[in-house]
Amino acid sequence: MSQPRLLTDRAALLRQRARAERQGSAMFLHDEALFEVQERLIDVNRSFTSPAIVTGHPDFWAKAFPNARIVPDEDTLALEPEAHDLVIHAMCFHWANDPVGQLVQCRRALKSDGLFLSAFLGGQTLSELRAALSEAEVALTAGLSPRVVPMGEIRDLGGLLQRAGLALPVADSSKRTVSYSSPMALLHDLRAMGEGNVLFDRQKNPPPRDLFARMARIYSDNYTSEPDRVAATFEMIFLTGWAPSETQQKPLQPGSATTRLADFLSTPELGSDAKPVNGDKDQ
Repeated sequence: MSQPRLLTDRAALLRQRARAERQGSAMFLHDEALFEVQERLIDVNRSFTSPAIVTGHPDFWAKAFPNARIVPDEDTLALEPEAHDLVIHAMCFHWANDPVGQLVQCRRALKSDGLFLSAFLGGQTLSELRAALSEAEVALTAGLSPRVVPMGEIRDLGGLLQRAGLALPVADSSKRTVSYSSPMALLHDLRAMGEGNVLFDRQKNPPPRDLFARMARIYSDNYTSEPDRVAATFEMIFLTGWAPSETQQKPLQPGSATTRLADFLSTPELGSDAKPVNGDKDQ
């Protein structure tokens, strides 16, 4: 049986993260994700006694949740079945080789009625950089190579929660627009985040000589946010789901409603013989 095709070069990802840690990581996206996660936990209004956090940036998230078990984002997660009432998948889902497998493993690690939360980068992230890089590379080589990780679209991600067996699934997103002094400053920041190109199918040879200079010109010409600055979009996606429990609310069966919508809205109910009102006529 053939091995599944890998998205991420795991060894390169770990080297990249270690280099970012040594040089001083840029963690502002993690700050944003942490704020949103904490806001969602406040809304839940429940105390969690056995949390676990799956992340590739353990120091940051361990500081925020000192009582949590910190688990590396390996393909096989070091999570025990039904051991946690909260599992947070923190800012690494977009690098997963098997996204559904990650969700299933987190689901199995939850106790009954346990909460799953995930925060990660979504499909609109770096749309400007993708476009500028693609245009520059096509102009120079008449082809394209993988340079920015493909990220999930929110319209597809809610279904993954259900496939993993999580109840009451919710997927939502928000966009942040960040300005940089130049496209090269953005690339520098991505390296400092540990978010550079570690795609398994990336081009291993040196890039065309003028690629990044041409990309920078295209980027600056098309994505200026203010004088002498360029814009970069980061989409943050948040997934929420619960381990099934008998105590959870269940959707009503079709046809089981006891109140008509028309009665609730205090409007007449229109049937198949409804006719235009206020003198309207067919044209």
